[in-house]
Amino acid sequence: MITRKPFANLGGADHGWLKAKHHFSFASYYDPANMNHGALRVWNDDEIAPNSGFPPHPHADMEIITYVRQGAITHQDSLGNKGRTEAGDVQVMSAGTGIRHAEYNLEPETTRIFQIWIEPSRSGGAPSWGAKPFPKGDRAGQLVPLASGFDGDDGALPIRTDARVLGATLKAGDSVDYDLGAVRHGYLVPAAGAVEVNGVRIDARDGAAISGEATVTIKALEDAEIVLVDAP
Repeated sequence: MITRKPFANLGGADHGWLKAKHHFSFASYYDPANMNHGALRVWNDDEIAPNSGFPPHPHADMEIITYVRQGAITHQDSLGNKGRTEAGDVQVMSAGTGIRHAEYNLEPETTRIFQIWIEPSRSGGAPSWGAKPFPKGDRAGQLVPLASGFDGDDGALPIRTDARVLGATLKAGDSVDYDLGAVRHGYLVPAAGAVEVNGVRIDARDGAAISGEATVTIKALEDAEIVLVDAP
C-alpha cells in the first residue's frame, strides 16, 4: 500500500525565521492518528532564514538524521562537537542518554533541510555526532545508504536502529528498485522532481508512506532527488 501525503496538506508552522512542514505529529501540530510510520517518528521539512536557527536544546533516545537540501547548517553540542554540513551532506546525532545541541544557519541564504527522527533499537548509550558528504553524482541512478544500522552498508553514517536512510538522484525516465520487505515500513520524499512509487505519483516534497510492499519501484517522471527511509 502506498499512501500519498501531499505537501500542501502537511501540518506545520511559520515562525518567521523558520518555516516548517511536519509529515508526522510534531510540536504545535498534534495529530494522534499520524504519530509515526513504524520506527520513523519525525520527518520535518524546514526552511531556516539566514543568520538564525535553533538555540541549545536537549534530546535523548533518538536517532536524528539531517539531510541538507540547500545552504548549510552549523551544529554545536554539549560534547564539544562543532561542524558545518552543507547541501549534499548528511549529519547524524545519536542522542543516547542525553545531549544538548544547537543548529544555526550562518549562511547568507535560506537553508533547507529534511530532519528525520528514528527510534533507536535500544535506549541509552553514549551520545555521538558525525557528518559526511555524499556527492549527488555518486547517487546517480542508484539508492545509496546515507545512514544505516545494518552491517555491510559501508560508507553510511552509523545509527543505532535497524533502519537505513537512502538517497538517489534519477534522470527523467530512469527507475530503481528497492527490496523493502512486506513487513517493513518505507517512507519516501522527493527533495526535488516528481516520481512514481509502485505506480503512485509523488510530487516534490510530498510523502509516500509504504507498507505491505515487498519491492518498491521508483520511476522518475522528472529529474528527481529522493530520500527513502526503510524502518522496522
